[in-house]
Amino acid sequence: MSLDGVSVLVAGAGLSGLAAARDLTAMGATVTVADARDRVGGRVWTIRDGFVDQQHAEAGGDLIDEDQDAIREVAGELKLKLTRILRDGFGLVRLDDAGRPRLAYRGISRGWERLGTELEPACRPYRLAEHRWDTPIATHLARRSVANWLDQVHADEELRATATGLRGFFLADPDELSLIALVDQFAPSEDVEDVAPGAMYRIDGGNDRLAAALAAPLGNRLRLKTEVVAISHRGKAVRVSVKHAQTQSQLTCDYVIVTMPASIVRRIPFTPSLPSQQHDAFARLKYGRATKTLLQFSKRFWRAPGRPRAFGSPLGFGSLMDANEEQRGRAGILTLLAGGGASDATQAIVAKDGPAGLVNALDWLGSKNAELLASRQIVWEHDPWARGGYAFFDPAFDPALRAWLARPFGRVFFAGEHTSVKWQGYMNGAIESGRRAAAEIAAVHQP
Repeated sequence: MSLDGVSVLVAGAGLSGLAAARDLTAMGATVTVADARDRVGGRVWTIRDGFVDQQHAEAGGDLIDEDQDAIREVAGELKLKLTRILRDGFGLVRLDDAGRPRLAYRGISRGWERLGTELEPACRPYRLAEHRWDTPIATHLARRSVANWLDQVHADEELRATATGLRGFFLADPDELSLIALVDQFAPSEDVEDVAPGAMYRIDGGNDRLAAALAAPLGNRLRLKTEVVAISHRGKAVRVSVKHAQTQSQLTCDYVIVTMPASIVRRIPFTPSLPSQQHDAFARLKYGRATKTLLQFSKRFWRAPGRPRAFGSPLGFGSLMDANEEQRGRAGILTLLAGGGASDATQAIVAKDGPAGLVNALDWLGSKNAELLASRQIVWEHDPWARGGYAFFDPAFDPALRAWLARPFGRVFFAGEHTSVKWQGYMNGAIESGRRAAAEIAAVHQP
């Protein structure tokens, strides 16, 4: 369908908003993209400054799974190369009987299998409900926390450690995370191997190259440092109040796509007001605490034959992975992703002892055999335009409200990773949702 003569404002220049803008522009719409940040990409942020050997690492969205078709397709169309990483998968770090961190190279697979086996009684009715979140089955699962479920199944320390280690994935501790989130991860298949992580990739040269390539054709239709502060729609027009350099102005358009995190959307006044269920969905959705620490060392001491280059962990530093194995240079960067309570713990370590505190915490991996060259720490819950890493569902969130996160309201449409059903929390989910919102405008528009 042609959208010639149609004007659309996209609020947010993350992957979701940029993907929507690309599709709308291809259909002939006049698109303006506004973002409060001074850069594009949102929670996709590649950091290059401060690292030797022209190396870089991802402060935000990092890994691309092999079955994430939307992001792979768009990257291919933009002539961006994907490089495979972490070929040996993930290992597991846990404390031994003496309280020392111990490597279990294949422990993550065993833990994943045990979780799947224990969750099967909960997964079975969820499959019968066809994974729908508006059923009594979903409500029953959602109101329980993972911690509550662990107690119910009399989980041993190994199973609890595995569940706690998943806070690097969900950005929430077992007592914060709704059981339905865990069941949803395992329910697609009775074969645990089918839901375990597969091959992973990064965009060669940095994931921010994808955001930059999507933004490039926009030219002066991209407005950075421009905050959306109010949205009003009457009849066939939408009026969007924006603030730039302390000056407020109003933009008028035919449609709006709101792609910012729910943590920001719930602060924006809508006229008329959002339906009560939609308002509640945005108000109640939680965002996980997430601290990413990038440590560049003089050599890549974590590499050893037969050893994975990524590890899950229930410990204070969170999970860790080789941040730039695809890049040249003797130096290397290690990424520590601390989610949930580990985010607090990691910040406390650095506040007390600086980056050296984290280096000491990695002594079991061989950190004392290399010099720390540079470090960066990004705390996403302190970011004013995100207020967390990405969305997660806690036991207080009514699962029947989930569909309202993506539901259009008049001429206002919603996208973002938090609106994705299959890929919530992923860059792939952001891109799919943006393209979906663009397609929705095309579907409802009447010339």
